[in-house]
Amino acid sequence: MATGAVKWFDAKKGFGFIAPDLGPRDVFVHASALKAAGLDGLVPGQRLEFELAQDGSGRPIALGLRVKQDAVETE
Repeated sequence: MATGAVKWFDAKKGFGFIAPDLGPRDVFVHASALKAAGLDGLVPGQRLEFELAQDGSGRPIALGLRVKQDAVETE
């Protein structure tokens, strides 16, 4: 299971990105993944655990989201 911090999430657009702890590429997260995890939203800096998958274009996406102890990173 991968871990990372939310970079941003726009509820109106229905998507955002996670900065993974390992790996140079941001990971796409869709509102449907939040719904499946029973989450109402994400906030920047919020720590998550997630399964890495790929979309049809080979880009990394996050599935199976779990909030990691409601931790939020501070810059």
